[in-house]
Amino acid sequence: MRVSDFHFDLPEDLIAQHPPATRGTSRMLVFDRATGKVADEQFQHLPTLLRPGDLLVLNDSRVLPARLFAKRAGLTTQLSSPQPSGVIEVLLTEEVEPGLGKNAWRALVKPARKVQPGETLQFFGPEGGAPELSAEVIGVGEYGERTLLFSPVEDFFGLLGRIGHMPLPPYISRDQAGTPDTAEDRERYQTVFGRETGSAAAPTAGLHFTPEVLAALEARGVEIQYVTLHVGLGTFQPVRVERIEDIRLHEERYTLPEATADALNRARAEGRRVVAIGTTTTRTLEHIGQKAGTAAIAAHSGSTSIFLAPGHRFQIVSGLLTNFHLPESTLLMLVSAFADGAGHKGMGRERVLAAYRHAVEKGYRFYSYGDCMLLL
Repeated sequence: MRVSDFHFDLPEDLIAQHPPATRGTSRMLVFDRATGKVADEQFQHLPTLLRPGDLLVLNDSRVLPARLFAKRAGLTTQLSSPQPSGVIEVLLTEEVEPGLGKNAWRALVKPARKVQPGETLQFFGPEGGAPELSAEVIGVGEYGERTLLFSPVEDFFGLLGRIGHMPLPPYISRDQAGTPDTAEDRERYQTVFGRETGSAAAPTAGLHFTPEVLAALEARGVEIQYVTLHVGLGTFQPVRVERIEDIRLHEERYTLPEATADALNRARAEGRRVVAIGTTTTRTLEHIGQKAGTAAIAAHSGSTSIFLAPGHRFQIVSGLLTNFHLPESTLLMLVSAFADGAGHKGMGRERVLAAYRHAVEKGYRFYSYGDCMLLL
């Protein structure tokens, strides 16, 4: 199967540039895996579409303000906006050996050709002035990847919160007056339930949830648990091969808490549905299921590079809420694989692309700040 088999036409004006005015008011396309039929719904009605006893699993990773702007040491230090010449854009994607105190990070750097090992980058606050943070380039990877070793500071994450920006995807435009994000983005590009900071992009299916919807789900008898998967480099790298068999994803770190492991074991034993919120949760759960096999699932931390494509036999996930994804993306392939899992082997791609055509015709909003799709 080829990557181009997952192409669809999307009018540019359907790419959501802002979240809905009120969180939780998105539209939701409901996809019946047994028949392939779709129905137009509202996200706020999600509790009525799930069953008492369903296990809902969310990714509680919080987004790091991972987009930074720097100058190479020795160059002019005034940084009035992210647009002037000589500015290096840095996107932190993953901490190297977290917890060991090294404060080394993998990052995407632009323009990368100017940033070589031994260089020192100096990072500034929004008002410019003296540098507030510095990092030495200690490694080079493909496609603009660099490894940065930051100088010691008392509160690294607190400093990032002040000088960093939300790592909005490139299809969301925020270049008015050189502003890479807004106050709205800093609130709405986080889930209301996020607890563990570390992602370089939001687990966007979770952006729809409000405390009221979570309370309504619990009142309905839906069990809610969490995993943590920190979204990393794989989210930002486009597919560069022609055949899906050649796709390789980057490793991303995850944690499965004991409460969630116990809930998964009970749900499997009792034949209850496990509904994953987002593709990050889906990948985490399917990696865990593949690792456990028929044995009991135990709490643990690890990393996964699992790629879910048509032909994958889902072992844990039996329901999925997800946003609408880019053409020819690995996430669209994942959704197509899940649509295959209802006794219609080989039909998932065609049925999902038909659902996407319906979404385009009905004016659904696409991508991170867009509407969502529920597959049951």
